[in-house]
Amino acid sequence: MPDWGAHLSEMRQCAPLVQNITNYVAMNVMANVLLAAGASPAMVHAVEEAAEFTPLAGALTINIGTPSGPWVAAMEASAQAAQAAGLPWVLDPVAVGATAFRREIGARLLALGPAAIRGNASEILALSGAAAQGKGADSADPVAAAEEAARALACSTGAVVAVTGPVDFVTDGARGWRVTNGHPLMPRVTALGCSLTGLVGAFLAGAEDRAQATVTALAFFGLAGERAGAIAAGPGSFQVALLDALATITPDALTAGARVQAA
Repeated sequence: MPDWGAHLSEMRQCAPLVQNITNYVAMNVMANVLLAAGASPAMVHAVEEAAEFTPLAGALTINIGTPSGPWVAAMEASAQAAQAAGLPWVLDPVAVGATAFRREIGARLLALGPAAIRGNASEILALSGAAAQGKGADSADPVAAAEEAARALACSTGAVVAVTGPVDFVTDGARGWRVTNGHPLMPRVTALGCSLTGLVGAFLAGAEDRAQATVTALAFFGLAGERAGAIAAGPGSFQVALLDALATITPDALTAGARVQAA
């Protein structure tokens, strides 16, 4: 197995600037997660400046959780700017199957070449064109049901696809991994999934193996959840403990604690 801690060490040494075009609910939580992990967040989404800012960053993340016309225009322009600059960008297709508007946004962004896609099982199924049973932004499908769709999506787009849930699945189309790190309190705190997308962007910045970098981000986040859950009394104290855990997990601790299996 790879040395997952080495990816964490490289990310922290780089301290990448990550531009996040994300939803209103996620901005504060996501920025704090990135700061705690060792990256630098920028929440730049205005259509008047987003694409101009993109080449200054090491990676871009795009989340369609609260879309509107101007935000979508900024998403597309920034994705195009990332492509032109050779920067990785991550697509988080929140509730992509819920409405025709979101399905259209998802298809348009998918055509702009994301380096990675991170979503729950229902979102990955819907983005791939398969039948899904999502309930708003929540998944009603098990991760295992989306593994075949994830592999197909990775093959057709060239992106690393991460399906997150109780057991995460990551694939680049040829390789696959399952990550079992995590804690049951994680879904009880809003925007942690969105924040994980930002973390994937941070690990992708400068990464040679984008699939392994994505796996590392998931294992790191899950391990932080385990440490936070061990001391938290509930969702409120869990969120605080999670930030502390992200800041204090060492590369050696991640290598020892990452529960990753080839799939």
